[in-house]
Amino acid sequence: MAKIFIDGSAGTTGLRIRERLAERKDLEMILLSEENRKDLDARREALNAADIAFLCLPDAAAIEAVSLVDNPNTAIIDTSTAHRTNPAWEYGFPELEGRRERIAASKRIANPGCHASGFVALVEPLVRAGVIAPDVALTAYSLTGYSGGGKKMIAEYEGDGRDALLDAPRMYGLTQKHKHLPEMGAVCGLSASPIFCPVVAPFYCGMEVTVPLFAKDLRGDVETLRGIYRDYYAMGLVRFAEHADEEGFLSAAALAGRDDMQITVTGNEERILLVARFDNLGKGASGAAIQNMNILLGVDETTGLVC
Repeated sequence: MAKIFIDGSAGTTGLRIRERLAERKDLEMILLSEENRKDLDARREALNAADIAFLCLPDAAAIEAVSLVDNPNTAIIDTSTAHRTNPAWEYGFPELEGRRERIAASKRIANPGCHASGFVALVEPLVRAGVIAPDVALTAYSLTGYSGGGKKMIAEYEGDGRDALLDAPRMYGLTQKHKHLPEMGAVCGLSASPIFCPVVAPFYCGMEVTVPLFAKDLRGDVETLRGIYRDYYAMGLVRFAEHADEEGFLSAAALAGRDDMQITVTGNEERILLVARFDNLGKGASGAAIQNMNILLGVDETTGLVC
């Protein structure tokens, strides 16, 4: 029976992982008391006793946690930004070509960021296939529920007498220095970061990432794109949908509460919209982390997930 430890189990990602694993009979959870969950020695012992440890921590704390691990058999799945572009770590998006096998053989896995997951799922297969060039100028628009901002943002949105500005969608990342941009470019093999417009809206969870394209920037057409996605995502938690709209609308909450992702291509022959919909806490965070854990354990990667 595999021993699992969640370092940072009180945060939104850690809580969702713990919730998803609660009914698993094939796992033994290593738990720390409330008084010990921040104790360095207690954490060190738990990390080194685990077969797989999830790090649900801020970047600096995640780097510190890795330094505490001296057991060569402990595999780490880090949900922070700290190691996503580190070549010594495997990027934990198993649906990308060759990644599933490398994840299964790795002891250091960097879980993708939520916005980045949608962008990477849309763009990496097209760059790999040569349909879009690595130096193409891309833009990305990403709409997310407020749970992606963690406990502080959740409290702001759900508190009494909240600021009226929170009643409408709010753009952020205005300086074009969002923390997900490095992995978006690196994983997709782009020579330049996209213009990125993330927006948080007053709903709890769900995410919709859109990458618009002009047909003139493609080596192919709309049907070429659909064919690539159809073949590329034949297995795993990412699925291509031929027709995904809800009577002319695409809701960012369509996959809320789930751990999979839906890819679709819409628009027309001249102006094309690539859209990824998923739960920012599911395939955008906790669901992806558990999928990676399942791959490490050699069990069906959907075990314990909602998909």
